[in-house]
Amino acid sequence: MPKPTNRLAVQASIVTPDFVIAHDWHPRGTSVAVALSSGPVLLIDPKSAAIQRELPGHGFGTMSVQFQPNGDLLATAGQDGTAKLWDITTGELKSTLAGGAAWVEHVAWKPDGTVLATAAGKLARLWNPITGEQLAEFGPHGSTIADIAWQPGTGRLSVAAYGGVNLYEGTQRDPVQQFNWKGSILKLCWSRDGKFLTHGNQDASIHYWSASTGRELHMSGYPEKVNTLSWDTTSRYLATGGGDAVCLWDCGGAGPEGRTPRMLEQHIGIISAVAWQHRGYLVATADVGGKLNLWQPASKTPLVGGATLKNVEITGASWSPDDRSLVVTGQDGTVAIFRVV
Repeated sequence: MPKPTNRLAVQASIVTPDFVIAHDWHPRGTSVAVALSSGPVLLIDPKSAAIQRELPGHGFGTMSVQFQPNGDLLATAGQDGTAKLWDITTGELKSTLAGGAAWVEHVAWKPDGTVLATAAGKLARLWNPITGEQLAEFGPHGSTIADIAWQPGTGRLSVAAYGGVNLYEGTQRDPVQQFNWKGSILKLCWSRDGKFLTHGNQDASIHYWSASTGRELHMSGYPEKVNTLSWDTTSRYLATGGGDAVCLWDCGGAGPEGRTPRMLEQHIGIISAVAWQHRGYLVATADVGGKLNLWQPASKTPLVGGATLKNVEITGASWSPDDRSLVVTGQDGTVAIFRVV
């Protein structure tokens, strides 16, 4: 069991039977959906770590899970070529959605919960979650889709593949905006206000775009590929992994160009998770060595808490909707819930 220090106290934990590949909090904070690489999806009580329900998930493996905002539907995607919608109150499978390729790797709910987006191979599709009807298809793109994300404050879906990011409005087949970049994108991350798009890349760099002007910046020199990014609630600060230290960019004013990023260095391995609070000023970071840190970057002494999960390679971390708890997942099947005290 991890030993808490300062502002983090372990609330509950469980070791599940397999590698935890993805997780998500219920919007009311009453459950955490945990996808195991072998296929099953567990609904876990964050107060006790008891398993509330087990869903069969996907044959060959589940890739992604996401709760409907303000609802009780859970979207999952897997290596059987489908996305699925589950009613978590009953465990009933409501819809099975054909992704259009052998694997469906990503699901993303529109922020109002009225549309679900899926990505499989080179195709992105939109779905009506009530009827299971396909509303639109985007693509095929030039390569396998790396990530999808909805732009905050808009009805636009961003789709990343080799060559850049396309933004689609509604069900229009042609993109309404394009950010062209010749490289392999790993992860998309919008600022909370929807003004800036960033993506982490295979070539150990991040790219930064202004949604209104198309202005771009390229920040390179990371030790490793960058697949962990998170914006703070004010949309001023961007925290990224890409090494064994957290890189903090100040994107206020004229943006990060010409500024030296702040490095948060109290880690023991490559950064595997970065998560700002939804509304607060704390950022949680974790690494493959099992170290979990809690930072308040505005402070002169930013490290305000931490814990170590012995012999656990951390695969993910995220805040509860009320910003009072953290769920941390591990390669060995660990699911640990920490309380901020």
